[in-house]
Amino acid sequence: MFDIGVNLTSSQFARDRDRVVARAREAGVRGMLITGTDAPQSRQALALAESWPGYCWATAGVHPHDASSWNDGVAQTLRDCARRDAVVAIGECGLDFDRNFSSPAQQESAFSAQLALAAELGLPVFLHCREAHPRFMALLTPWLDKLPAAVLHCFTGTRDELQRSLRAGLMIGITGWVCDERRGLELRALLPHIPADRLLLETDAPYLLPRDLDPKPSSRRNEPCFLPHIVRQVALWRQDDPTVLGQKVDENARRVFRLV
Repeated sequence: MFDIGVNLTSSQFARDRDRVVARAREAGVRGMLITGTDAPQSRQALALAESWPGYCWATAGVHPHDASSWNDGVAQTLRDCARRDAVVAIGECGLDFDRNFSSPAQQESAFSAQLALAAELGLPVFLHCREAHPRFMALLTPWLDKLPAAVLHCFTGTRDELQRSLRAGLMIGITGWVCDERRGLELRALLPHIPADRLLLETDAPYLLPRDLDPKPSSRRNEPCFLPHIVRQVALWRQDDPTVLGQKVDENARRVFRLV
């Protein structure tokens, strides 16, 4: 199993990051990708990944919520981070028109600049899209033939959005959102329609603790050690063998992010 989305820079992990990583190893997680969401956190994600070489890797990017911070200095920080072997993708980048913490124009500018940076550096992109799929695809599509891979992280969209994403060649990241009986049922029904070689799994820890996890941690904090639960549940709803599925998503992650 490989967790492609861990926000290990979160202050929720400030006191016990070593133990979080140790618990993931003990649970059978064979690697994890630490998400960079702005310039400082991208530097921190890189430093953390280099603390666990061969087990942790990082992305370097600016989340759409933080797009208003984009400038030449931020771009240079991402470029500098991306020169290190532990950084294997540009992102988390994309569009989020659900909350608009940064304006749509700022989001589009930062997203386009990061797509150009990824193409320049020959790196995959780690993508975010909320309530913005038509515009997201319009900006992304011209770059797809210039990028080695594109991962749509934490996909929670519709059937039409899934089909369009698959036709464009995107990898699809699925989280414990599907374990939520209140809001995850539509996505759960789409799981069998994702080809096995296009599927990636993630916790998005410390967020999105699976609602059907029993027992739940007293902290209510998600961790990468809960990835096996997500693998088992996704396998159940896809009618897959969980061991085979875990191995497959691990292979997919290592292929897409070109890990050794």
